[in-house]
Amino acid sequence: MGFRDDFLWGGATAANQFEGGYDEGGKGLSCADMLTNGTGSSPRQITRTLEKGMYYPNHVASDFYHHYKEDIALMAEMGFQVFRMSIAWTRIYPTGMETEPNEEGLKFYDDVFDELKAHGIEPLVTISHYELPFYLTEHYNGWSSRELIDLYVKFCGTIFRRYKDKVKYWLTFNEINCGTLALGNYMSLGILNEGTRSFLEQKDIPQLRYQGMHHQFVASAMAVKLGHEINPDFRIGCMIALMPTYPLTCHPEDMLKFQKQWQDINYYCGDVMVRGEYPHYAKRLWAEQGVSLEITDEDRKILKEGTVDFYSLSYYQTNCVSHSDDQSMTGGNLLAGVKNPYLKASDWGWQIDPDGLRYTLNDLYGRYRIPLMIVENGLGAYDRVEEDGSIHDDYRIAYLKAHIRAMKEAVDDGVDLMGYTPWGCIDIVSASTGEMKKRYGFIYVDSDDFGNGSFKRSKKDSFRWYRKVIRSNGEELD
Repeated sequence: MGFRDDFLWGGATAANQFEGGYDEGGKGLSCADMLTNGTGSSPRQITRTLEKGMYYPNHVASDFYHHYKEDIALMAEMGFQVFRMSIAWTRIYPTGMETEPNEEGLKFYDDVFDELKAHGIEPLVTISHYELPFYLTEHYNGWSSRELIDLYVKFCGTIFRRYKDKVKYWLTFNEINCGTLALGNYMSLGILNEGTRSFLEQKDIPQLRYQGMHHQFVASAMAVKLGHEINPDFRIGCMIALMPTYPLTCHPEDMLKFQKQWQDINYYCGDVMVRGEYPHYAKRLWAEQGVSLEITDEDRKILKEGTVDFYSLSYYQTNCVSHSDDQSMTGGNLLAGVKNPYLKASDWGWQIDPDGLRYTLNDLYGRYRIPLMIVENGLGAYDRVEEDGSIHDDYRIAYLKAHIRAMKEAVDDGVDLMGYTPWGCIDIVSASTGEMKKRYGFIYVDSDDFGNGSFKRSKKDSFRWYRKVIRSNGEELD
């Protein structure tokens, strides 16, 4: 059967990891701008002011701000039909509090969208992708405050009206279920609790996290309603970080732990945004976390009226769960887990499981029965530049090939899959560590972990391979 004729092939980035120009064009400081660099053994630090002697990778990132025409031309050469990007909130409202938007920031995205249109590429815009205005963290402790709902909807109204004839596809929040985990405090919700400055280790207050996610759910539903009023042709989706697990054994406690993790992490947010209500197990989850949510009758009405048009997801790897603590552990996107003895892993310890993608797509489509889109998938790896400038990334091709085959199997199973945008289609800085050496792209950016380099763009072997995949609508993978 294969992919449908209007299947959307492309790639994905986020403004805070790709754009740079952090202090140009009237842009304000975001939460991402306050993160120093880090390594696997030394986490990124959150600073309340920009400190001398510290390096902030997101300030320059891959410098799309000055290279967007060149980058879009390269995307077009690969045959992109869609480009997932985000709009930096602080480029439009520098603190989030302004009554009037920053025209220079609006004009920048006008130029980007016009360039995409000139090359026949459809933008897919994430409205909020881990870059809350830092002012809103300082003054409201991020999404823990209900005040942010109206500020976000104001931001949405501005960009919906400005780009109503240039953008059709929107995502309200990136990986919104990151808030179900402790690391979501600052990354996803802009919540900065007292204690360590470590990005990954700051003090966790579940009450603030879950209340913050509720505020995001309401804001998302209001944005969906507003967007459809401004342009009924808008397609507005949610975005969930899928963190699939398997029970390590057939021990009944492993099965119960597996079920609970799927419910608490993978289904919780999707149920609210697709079905318009909290799942049946939410009350027990809140009780276990010591959470008492403030949910008004008006909130419930809004959630029901503002459900999304499609469901998008990130998928990188799977892990296992076990009732026993005496197990080997492995890494993953946002969440570590028990090592699966049947899977190989990436340079960063993420287990490679294309069959898990087929399983996941079938599971989600069976649960929600709305179109799905994979908006993040890919292999973070060390890339070597040869003396002649070539970059042979057969490992990346092998990873993507296997996952596209799994997607095709899911489509043949009956899943309504609308598109695929591999993550970091051009090399970007890592969200978790700020490193540049963890590369995902089809296009190499000459920059190191400290922003040194020419920022010259180079095509990897995967560039030419992906161009062939797109031209054949996923039929030619070898």
